[in-house]
Order: sequence, then C-alpha cells, then structure tokens
Amino acid sequence: MKAKSLGIKAEDYETGKIGNIDELYKGKCILEDADGTLIDELFQEGMVARDKFALEREPYPNEYYIIRNQSKSTLATYIADEKSFKHIQKRRAYGIDPRNAEQTFSLDALFNENIPLVTMAGKAGTGKTLMALAAALEKRSSYKQIYLARPIVPLSNRDIGFLPGDIKSKLDPYMQPLFDNLTLIQNQFEESSPESKRIHDMLENGKLVITPLAYIRGRHLSKIYFIIDEAQNLTPHEVKTIITRAGEGTKVVFTGDPYQIDTPYLDSRSNGLTCLIDRMKGESLYAHVTLEKGERSKLAELASNIL
Repeated sequence: MKAKSLGIKAEDYETGKIGNIDELYKGKCILEDADGTLIDELFQEGMVARDKFALEREPYPNEYYIIRNQSKSTLATYIADEKSFKHIQKRRAYGIDPRNAEQTFSLDALFNENIPLVTMAGKAGTGKTLMALAAALEKRSSYKQIYLARPIVPLSNRDIGFLPGDIKSKLDPYMQPLFDNLTLIQNQFEESSPESKRIHDMLENGKLVITPLAYIRGRHLSKIYFIIDEAQNLTPHEVKTIITRAGEGTKVVFTGDPYQIDTPYLDSRSNGLTCLIDRMKGESLYAHVTLEKGERSKLAELASNIL
C-alpha cells in the first residue's frame, strides 16, 4: 500500500514459496483396474507387486491409491521397501469410524509406527483433527504422552492480553477447538464407561496434554505422539524447529487448511504446512493425506463449498 501511494512498482517476495498450490501433493491417486484382477489379488493376497500396475509415474513411498472399476474398488498404499502395493482395511480409532477413503488413509498413516511424520490437509469439517486425536488415543500405550498443540493467532487486533483472567483463562479460548474434538470422542461412549473415564484420567495425570505451541519450543520430545493443529499458521522455519524437537519413538502430526490463513505474513504458497508437504513428498518416513469431503454436517459442507 505504501508503494502504491508513492507510485512505486511492488512485487511479492517469491523466494521460499512453492509453485502452483493447485498442484500440491495430495498423497492419494485413483487407479483404474478394468478387469478387476488387481483388486481381487489385493483382497486375496494383501500385497501386489508394483510391476503389475500400469502407472504414469513412479509412486511415492506411503502414497495412497483408490483402485477401482465400474463394479468394485479397494484401497491400497505403496510400500517402497518392498516395491509392492498393500491392501488397506478400514479400522476404528477409539470409537471413531472413518466415513470415507481419505479418512481411512489418514488412520492408516496415523497408526503406522514406521511413519514418524504425517501431514493432513483439508477444509473445515473434513475430520483432520478428529482422526489425529482418535488415532493418538487408540495408540496411547505406545507413547509416554500425547501432546495437542496449536499456534496462538489473535483475531483482528485483539491480542491475548485483552482477554480477562490468568494465563490459563487467556489461553482456553484458543485451545477450545481441541477440547471440542476430545468431547466428541468422549460422547461416543457412556459417561461411566472405561473409555470415557480413561480420557478424563489422562487429562488429570498429564498423559494427555493440550497446550499452546509456544510452550513446546526448546524441549526434547521422546516417545511422544505430537499433534500440531492449524499448522498453516506456522512459518516453514517454525515447522522445522518443531520437527527437530522429535526424539526416538516420537510421531509428529501436522493438520491444517493451506487456504485458511489467519496471519497476514503468510499465504497458501508460503506457509509452513504447504512447504512441508511439498518438500517431504517422496520420503519413506513421511505420509500425507488431503481430505476433501466434509463430514461435520450437510450445512457445514454447503457453507464450506459456496461461501
């Protein structure tokens, strides 16, 4: 605006941005199997060699596929070490059932202890945070703690200091979306059930920690299931800082919507989540899924699509 007011030509700073956001790696493909032989073999054998598939390009490690024809379909992922496609079965995570192929893919990546870094992108209501939290609770015995964190991005010009109360009271509004997802999972069970009581106990004894992202910096995280929500509001440097905190046995999960940026200093091509997806594709320790179908409600899906 200053340059415009002075009649000076201004250009956006392109260094560090990815190319076309519409071509960002989605982590999944659709493969047609006209006669159904590959689908049948996947169901029967569980694994099918990559050589039997006619592909336009070499698949990335841990890339997901919907293999289909007009009468049937199946889900698979590419295992690079074995140069084979592995059949994926739908799995439940702490009372939560996946409602579409992308959610099934995401749970497969979240359950896999051989994939320590997972990203999940998608618009509001696609179930990114819910899948990540449900999988963490299901795999709780494999980790010492579950951390849920999100960056604090004040809305409008209201900084955190404007909110009343002590630091906990000030932070609660920013952390509430994480509590909402936790409540949704608890509501799958009776209040007196062991599953519901276990979540309460985990919060009480520090096994499940919901915290601002700023409190994580400088720590060494070993044997932790670490979920970072709203990762599109992080810079690439902040994402790198977080991942380099991971010690042995730690799993790091980033969720967010690259198109829903809440800070004026980032956009869909320069934020940390987008850069992470673009640069990590092809790595054997990494998996990504883009969730496209909203499952929150018909109204939420309508609003997300047309507003």
